[in-house]
Amino acid sequence: MLCTESTGFVHSISLCSALASESWLRFNTNLHLLTTARGWHNPNGALFNSISAILLIISYGSPSVVICMDRNATVTGIYGIVIAGVPLLILGLALLLQVIIALAGMWTIKILTWSSSPFDLTATLIHHTQLTPAAFRCMRRVSDLDTYGGPAKPPETQPSAWHAHPSIRKVVIFLWVIVAAYAGWAALIMYILDHPFSNVIFSKNSSLTLQTWSFIHNYDGNYITYGVPSGGIEWWILLFVIMATVQGPLTLGLHCSELIVNVIRDERQWRCATKSQGLRVATNPLKPIFTHPLCLILFIAKPFLHWMFGLSFAIVPDVSDDTLNGFVISMYTAQIWNLCIALLILACFFTVIALRRPHGPQPAAYGHLQMLTNLVDEWLPVMWWGHKEDGILYCHAGTSDHPLPDVKMDCVYAGSGSGSLVPLS
Repeated sequence: MLCTESTGFVHSISLCSALASESWLRFNTNLHLLTTARGWHNPNGALFNSISAILLIISYGSPSVVICMDRNATVTGIYGIVIAGVPLLILGLALLLQVIIALAGMWTIKILTWSSSPFDLTATLIHHTQLTPAAFRCMRRVSDLDTYGGPAKPPETQPSAWHAHPSIRKVVIFLWVIVAAYAGWAALIMYILDHPFSNVIFSKNSSLTLQTWSFIHNYDGNYITYGVPSGGIEWWILLFVIMATVQGPLTLGLHCSELIVNVIRDERQWRCATKSQGLRVATNPLKPIFTHPLCLILFIAKPFLHWMFGLSFAIVPDVSDDTLNGFVISMYTAQIWNLCIALLILACFFTVIALRRPHGPQPAAYGHLQMLTNLVDEWLPVMWWGHKEDGILYCHAGTSDHPLPDVKMDCVYAGSGSGSLVPLS
């Protein structure tokens, strides 16, 4: 997991620089496997992003079939531990190819900044004249991008991430689709148990009850098992295809959840500008993973949910005296429902987070780079946002190196040098 997270970070940084070079970068946070740069041969293009997504799924699926039990055919009840070479080789190749693609992205594009902070990236783009502040928008929110950007009164509440970032809606809907898909998978297993096929071995208890329900699968529970013969490398490929089909939605869903977490993290960092400690622009890229609650929750949820998937769906090589006889595929109904419940909790949690509306007059940006360019008029290592100037027609709100007074809720704000204070009736 640490290897895939590290390559994912490098890939996302190079993607930001690639999108910026094409003038396509809008938000600091993007889905680095589902957002593409131009060119089929581009390491951040659609082709290599699709390959990276497949490699990511393989990376999470391969470890479950690396270690298996070796039965001694001459002595009953004697088992040994065997390491399967083919899945271990595939795991190594998947990780290696992800590293190569990430490094290729670094080499083919000039990296603007290695920081994950939206403020470092925005300041860099302003320095390279790729972003310029827009006039009269010091009180405009990210949801006002498509509207007339004239002077505005401070709003009491801000838009949610659901309304501010178009990809957030797709991610939340995708999470609920995954919950429904795995619930359908569990229902299908229960249907098969009630309508058995000749080549499927069923559990001893055909009905799922509280007595047979457990967190860890057991052989007295409710499950189906069927065997697959071993005829060569093509059977390993078939098994990886099956595993990718079943585990792929979970892997991609957790990857997409990073967008919600990082967008909320960017917005909370911006809202520190109205607190007593102020906003610190420069941050360690690794610090938010271990200090921000949402990042920490997702960092723990990824291995935990993949472990729960491993309890629900198992592919076990049937090895006897160092000879591979075939594979045994098992699906455990209670554990699939446990996984569905965990995914339901995750989907509800991220839905609430995405729909939550920040309170206060500070305009929401959610890491939108042009919006931060409009809102920050002084770039400082530590800065505060608030009321800065009174004029004849309009007031001005911006940033400073010292705490600023709260904005005036009954006044119109436009920007520096726009005129004077005129209360609205």
